[in-house]
Order: sequence, then structure tokens, then C-alpha cells
Amino acid sequence: MNLTIENLTKSFGEKQVLNIARYSIHSGEIIGLVGNNGAGKTTLFRIILDLLHADTGCVTVDGVVDGMAVSCDTAKSEDWKAWTGAFVDSGFLIDYLTPEEYFRFIAKISNISDEVLADRLLQFDSFMNGEVLGQKTLIRNLSMGNKQKVGIIGAMLHYPQLLILDEPFNFLDPTSQLAMKYLLETYSKERGATIIVSSHNLTHTIDICTRVTLLEHGYIIKDYDKDYALLTAEIEAYFKGNINI
Repeated sequence: MNLTIENLTKSFGEKQVLNIARYSIHSGEIIGLVGNNGAGKTTLFRIILDLLHADTGCVTVDGVVDGMAVSCDTAKSEDWKAWTGAFVDSGFLIDYLTPEEYFRFIAKISNISDEVLADRLLQFDSFMNGEVLGQKTLIRNLSMGNKQKVGIIGAMLHYPQLLILDEPFNFLDPTSQLAMKYLLETYSKERGATIIVSSHNLTHTIDICTRVTLLEHGYIIKDYDKDYALLTAEIEAYFKGNINI
């Protein structure tokens, strides 16, 4: 799934938090958005997902779904929601449900049968690590790490062609972080999906992403192709340059 941003701006009061003239993401890419707090990453995600209205500009998604060419402005159409998955924060969860109930709810609205749901959940078995299903616990009572797992799995259950994850490595232990990396890389390869990840974890982001985009005060100041050694050095140099000692 391709995604194109054109002349996108957003301000809160007198403070402009996003200003992107043009930015394109191509089908099958894994994009890493990096930047310090306030760079505009989450605001960009919320605009893409039509959770927040831009002041100017648009976000267009296009590609092929079920053999048909599709194209739409995310602020003017609902069609894109059927082939998009996202987890931005715990507000996406229905926390008075158990994980099992939540997954069944996602399956129902996505027309996924109980049999197919059970099969798909098996694919996340290593990621859940025996800590999510069968606990007889409401989502609100899970640890932050396990809430994160429920949200990410819920976003992926219907096999979206566009997957958006804000800080997916947050709250996860090292074993789960490695499982998360494998999960995203495998999903992209097997499904040809486009994945956009925002993360403060530079090592994991550089490891899995085919491109890394650096935001600063709402502007895209650098778009790096995958060259591990060069990318690591340049990204680290940028963030070291922002340290005031």
C-alpha cells in the first residue's frame, strides 16, 4: 500500500507542530519515524488515521486490494479503514474486556470466523509468550507490556496492508522486543504490507526498517535509505548533537 503526504500542516494555537511539503511511502516498505519528543510523529499518525484534522494538505493511500485498484484521501473516505491496522496508545483498547473477548470483537467486525481467529492467534504465540491468553484477566489489569501486545495483535489480526504502530517496543521485555522485530519483518515479507513505526528505540528501528525518516519540530529533515553502518552513525550523530551537557 502506497501513502502520499502533500502540503500537510498542523498547528495548536500559535505553535506549528507539523509541516510536510511532500513525502511518499511505497508498498512493502518498513518506515521508521524517529525524532525527539515534540518532533510531530504521533501528530502525523493521528492525521493519517483521521483522528486529527490537518490545517492544510492531505494524506492519500493507494494500492491494490483483493485485485482491485483503490485510492482515497483518508480524511474524505472510510474505505481505507478496512485494510489498515493501527495501535497508537492504550486508548485503542476496550479495557473492560479480556484479551480473548477483545480479539473476538476485532474478528467479528472484520468478518473473521472463530476457526480463522484461532489459527491467526497461533501465529502470535511466541510474541504472547504465555502471558496474554488464558489469564482470566481484564485488559485494564494487565501489565503495560501485555496491554501493548494485545493492541499490536489486535491491529494485525485482519491482515492489514497498511500497519501503523507508535512506539511498539515500549514496555516490552527484551525477549518480547526481539519477537516483535521478527513478527514485523516476517509480516512485511509474507504479506507485502507497508509498515510505519515510530520509535525512540534506534537500534530496533534501524534493524527492521528499510527507510528511516528523521523529524524535527514537525519537519522532515532527513530521509535515510537502508545502509546500516552509515545510517547508525548519522542518526547517533544527530541525537548526540542535541545533548546539552
